[in-house]
Amino acid sequence: MRLRVALAQLNQVVGDVEGNADRLIAAYGGAERAGCDLVAFPELAITGYPPEDLVLREGFVAEGRAALDRVAARTGDTVAVVGFVDAEPAAPGGTPRRYNAAAVCRGGRVEAVYRKHELPNYDVFDERRTFDPGTAHVLVDVRGVPVAVSVCEDVWIPGGPVVAQARLGARLNVNVNGSPYHRGKGEARRALVAERAREAGCAIAYVNQVGGQDELVFDGGSFVVDATGAVRASSPQFDEDVLIVDLDFDPAAPGGLGVAGPRAGDLGELEQVRRALVVGTRDYVRKNGFTDVVLGLSGGVDSALVAAIAVEALGADRVHAVSMPSRYSSEGSRTDAADLAARLGIDLRTIPIEPAFAAYLDMLGPSLPTPAAGAPDLTPENLQSRVRGAILMALSNARGWMVLTTGNKSETAVGYFTLYGDSVGGYAVIKDLFKTTVYDLCRHLNATAGRDVIPRAILDKPPSAELRPDQRDDQSLPPYEVLDPILARYVEDDRTVREIVAEGHDAALVARIARLVDANEYKRRQGAPGVRVTHKAFGKDRRLPITNRYRG
Repeated sequence: MRLRVALAQLNQVVGDVEGNADRLIAAYGGAERAGCDLVAFPELAITGYPPEDLVLREGFVAEGRAALDRVAARTGDTVAVVGFVDAEPAAPGGTPRRYNAAAVCRGGRVEAVYRKHELPNYDVFDERRTFDPGTAHVLVDVRGVPVAVSVCEDVWIPGGPVVAQARLGARLNVNVNGSPYHRGKGEARRALVAERAREAGCAIAYVNQVGGQDELVFDGGSFVVDATGAVRASSPQFDEDVLIVDLDFDPAAPGGLGVAGPRAGDLGELEQVRRALVVGTRDYVRKNGFTDVVLGLSGGVDSALVAAIAVEALGADRVHAVSMPSRYSSEGSRTDAADLAARLGIDLRTIPIEPAFAAYLDMLGPSLPTPAAGAPDLTPENLQSRVRGAILMALSNARGWMVLTTGNKSETAVGYFTLYGDSVGGYAVIKDLFKTTVYDLCRHLNATAGRDVIPRAILDKPPSAELRPDQRDDQSLPPYEVLDPILARYVEDDRTVREIVAEGHDAALVARIARLVDANEYKRRQGAPGVRVTHKAFGKDRRLPITNRYRG
């Protein structure tokens, strides 16, 4: 028995129900022309994933069902597995029940519907908020092969739906996904699905979506494993793709499967991060109706990396940079910003902030207290940052450009940024990159390009906000090589102060860093969304109270 299966990893848009249906129909036609017996689309491909509280709107669910019926009406002998929101009307006095579902479409109609059993409610997932769990299994006959359908989290559960379906006779399980990227996620997925295939004794075709949705980036990477868990075919990460695979089932051997299909090459970890930043930035800007972006170019490493990513995502002609020197800006920073802009081929304009800064100081002078002897006066520093933020937002208003903010995860964690200043903007490209990773990624960009896209002078000079004479970051913070590992344990791994100290870190330093992280929760809540590339980012992932006296 042979099946030709297509896994269509598409870049759907949340809420664009009709546009999503059009993309499904076009991909179905391609699979049909290629002689496929079955084509599988990602999780909630009709509505886009994740739809969040849109699911609570009855009109949204009804429009999705109508779009599904339009897709189903297009089907012939080729089976289509399509993710959508299924619903049951409310019982008297009750509320409607909604399901994260996959429809099996064939012959112009919806032949069967599978409702996701396992609803994730951790990390960035809130599915129990909007969905009810399904309980039934669905097996369909496709050219004599019993094929089961499951949805995303169902495959992660030992002894769960995939195993139960195999016991009912499934030889192939089609698992449709909206699985977002973070570092190491691809390897974890393949290992998990391989384990489930061995446990169930059946092949698994895993199709994932691709593209950016707010903070989340979906990396595709669809694949097929045989009953031994071996990956036999795969799609590339971060690109739309239709993976066509021929599966030969040996009727005499329950686990026997021959697979013929392409294998995509693996990307290194830093290249995955780069691609995630590019895809996330491109899709956030374009899906929200913008064409161009603007950012402040300081001559520092953070803005340099954001500019380089923006050029790759949107094209140099869509990226606009502003140098905003103050009385404290070094000549090197000005020339480094100009050098970077020339290397990237982007528009650079210079708008000195001194007139506005001086006016603020003059206006506020009578109302500002005299700083204590020896204490840093942060008011002028923050004023400079806020003047720059106002300039960028004025350009955004006048030109219709989205402002990209340039703060990294290290600074965001400890509050080393100015609220309504360098934090203003529509999207925070490197929000989830520690400072040490920023440097690593810049060097990776240069190595990949075979030239210094990021000037060496930017990478070699000590980090500085340049808001007072001879300022350096290490005057306010520990060196990033010391700071970042502690932040990783406290922020990403949820370790307490006591646990981190027990690992060998300095107790006073860990306590100070934890206090800074906790005290600046209110600032982070007001920041722009940004690309998620770690297993715990600020935003959807990490949810702590602003008012909080726990000091573990």
